[in-house]
Amino acid sequence: MSEQLTPPHSSRPLGYLEKDDKAERRIDDSTAELPAIDQHFPTKEYLFIPIPTHLRYNPAKPFKFSYATIVLYAFTTMIIVANLYYCQPLLIEMSQSFGVSYERVSRIPTLLQAGQVMLPILDLFILTLSRYAVGLLLICPLGDIVRRRQLILFLVLVTLLLTIGLAVTTDVVIFETLSSLMGLLNVAAQILVPLVAEIAPPDQRAFAFSIVLTGLMFGILVARVIAGIIGQFIVWRIVYYTAFGAQCLAFLCLHFILPDYPAKNGDLPYWKIHWSMAKLAVTEPIAVQVILINLGASACFAYFWVTLTFLLGASPYNYSTLEIGLFGFIGMAGVAGGPLSGRLIDRMHPWHALLIATTLLLVFQAVQTAAGGIHISAVIVACFGLDFMQQVQNVGLVIMIFSISKAAISRLNAIYMISFYVGQMIGTAVGTSLFVRYGWRAAAIFGMAMYVMQIIVLLLRGPHCRQYTWFGYEGGLSFQKVTETTTTTESVEASLTVEAKA
Repeated sequence: MSEQLTPPHSSRPLGYLEKDDKAERRIDDSTAELPAIDQHFPTKEYLFIPIPTHLRYNPAKPFKFSYATIVLYAFTTMIIVANLYYCQPLLIEMSQSFGVSYERVSRIPTLLQAGQVMLPILDLFILTLSRYAVGLLLICPLGDIVRRRQLILFLVLVTLLLTIGLAVTTDVVIFETLSSLMGLLNVAAQILVPLVAEIAPPDQRAFAFSIVLTGLMFGILVARVIAGIIGQFIVWRIVYYTAFGAQCLAFLCLHFILPDYPAKNGDLPYWKIHWSMAKLAVTEPIAVQVILINLGASACFAYFWVTLTFLLGASPYNYSTLEIGLFGFIGMAGVAGGPLSGRLIDRMHPWHALLIATTLLLVFQAVQTAAGGIHISAVIVACFGLDFMQQVQNVGLVIMIFSISKAAISRLNAIYMISFYVGQMIGTAVGTSLFVRYGWRAAAIFGMAMYVMQIIVLLLRGPHCRQYTWFGYEGGLSFQKVTETTTTTESVEASLTVEAKA
């Protein structure tokens, strides 16, 4: 069932504070009639392509929120994110196809960890993530200052064209160059995600976001499984032809379902986006808390899945590459429970959901530490439990950081995702180094240490502290969520509004 929802369309953030000569008055986003940015509402995009009538912005006819649309967003997000992960199971086949060494097809600028060169296959993964992080930094914040529909469609079209090049090129240098551009520009999903969290009703926001996040996580896992199976039995280029077809479908889907919202902060200069991002990342206690927890959480996720390949490929399991790839289905089962986490967080404060999830993550990691290299049942239990609880943790973290400011939601998402991929790079490098040097249990202990760190950071600051309180439990430990109209985020939005006018 769908309901009317007034979209974000004013250049001034919702719930902001405005000063006049007489008094300071608060514009209540639940009752105030907000003026439109432009007198003329666009009917075309890119100068000549008509926008579907039902997707054109009109403040008199607000767009409707529906879960059917959210599911389609999740589907397109899965397709877009998968572009980053197809190459991982295919490196050996690629080296044979291009007629170069395995090291050559995986080559990157030398990365050092503890004075030693990383394994080439992990170097490629880390380089892809680093390029993606740069793309997040440079492109994602644009969602706060331009029309998001046009930005998302343009990025999907560009990556679609890059995929054609990846499928047909016979030159390894061109393939590496196109892969670099793909890692940099494949960020459309990270502009779509905060839009979903922003337009959903407050009491359904976590559930709506968890659906899209499930699609994102499926993209990571499905890409590895599909590429591994196709690479095992068919020519590896079929993977990229398939990805091209999937992206065409995603592009058409988004063209017909993505509403055309005006820019929220059209008068904010591009360079000030990054200044405000840096300011938010170091001056907002919630942001700092989320960043530190997210670094540890994503490091644990990356460490587990990278070292799982080494663990299952060696004694006592000695599984084949295909058998190892099928473990991705266990991870998918855990990810599929993601929407349940959204329902949970809609009914309690995300701080409590994080505490419960991170504690259980520590328990499942203890199972892996105790018996992961001894009996396969421990690996299966840990694989499912870690992926499911990771979903709860991700939704809780995003809901927390988005609560800082509606006006800067794309910038806050960029901060969150950059910390996520930096954490993945840390987990991949450190976890692999420990596994190679000291064995599977040492790497598993690293994961446990990361979860303990996350719990400590979470406990330093309670759920109901005032905005700029860094430590303590003022406001108590109540499970009840504070309504948006009583939070202190308006001061952040007012500050960002002032910056835009400066």
